[in-house]
Amino acid sequence: MTPSQRLSIILPARNEAEGLRHVLPALRQEFPLAELIVVDDGSTDETAAIAGAAGARVLSAPYGMGNGAAIKRGARAASGEILVFLDADGQHDPAHIHLLLAKLDQGYDMAVGARSRDGQANVGRGLANGLYNRLASWMTGHRILDLTSGFRAVRADRFREFLHLLPNGFSYPTTSTMAFFRSAYPVAYVPVEVARRMGTSSHIRPIKDGVRFLLIIFKIASLYSPLKLFVPAAMAFMLAGMGWYAWTYHESGRFTNMSMLLISAAVIVFLIGLVSEQITNLTYRQDK
Repeated sequence: MTPSQRLSIILPARNEAEGLRHVLPALRQEFPLAELIVVDDGSTDETAAIAGAAGARVLSAPYGMGNGAAIKRGARAASGEILVFLDADGQHDPAHIHLLLAKLDQGYDMAVGARSRDGQANVGRGLANGLYNRLASWMTGHRILDLTSGFRAVRADRFREFLHLLPNGFSYPTTSTMAFFRSAYPVAYVPVEVARRMGTSSHIRPIKDGVRFLLIIFKIASLYSPLKLFVPAAMAFMLAGMGWYAWTYHESGRFTNMSMLLISAAVIVFLIGLVSEQITNLTYRQDK
């Protein structure tokens, strides 16, 4: 990052008073000239007071709107040309921000801190994230080390192009990463170590968020290349339909309703994929 580029560091926070007591002084020591923004997402503890006392700009919401909503609010309010996002729970070392900024200096538009397996919240989350990484790598043709990491540095103008795509919940990292790859904005990954979170336990709920993370898999495909999801599904229905037809014709010489249903499903799924592909192309079209 050149000296003329202003840096904005954005921390979404909900009941993260304990973490902010440690994170904000460390950030100020590492980046004395940076703009610090804490987005208080409806906290009921001293999050806003501690952030204000540390000299951060505080954006408070009257109720919890979600991690993604806090990210969008912070990105809109930031004045910097470079935006850095990190959690307020003390897991990320502010010194690692320099590693991300170095990647931007090399020409990348986004740099992401990639956690190791030891840095995952639990074994289940680690396995799920590994699945997402492999799926996203296949979709994009690029190796993705940590699809769901919220620790990242981006060029502000690039990131704001996709604010309308970002969900209000926890999957903003997935959406923004796939949007950058789809738009041919280069993305780099930097391995980083993370510490144990401070303060209250994680806001992740295993059952509710397990279903939500499953939906992320489909969002990955729909954000990047829907046909890569719909064509295999259509082929599976077609093969099942033709296989069932071959069996029933051999056994009774009939073409059954089940065969027709499966073949029709294959055609419908393929056509939906075509429509989805066109919608995706329109979503990323930039009118100059």
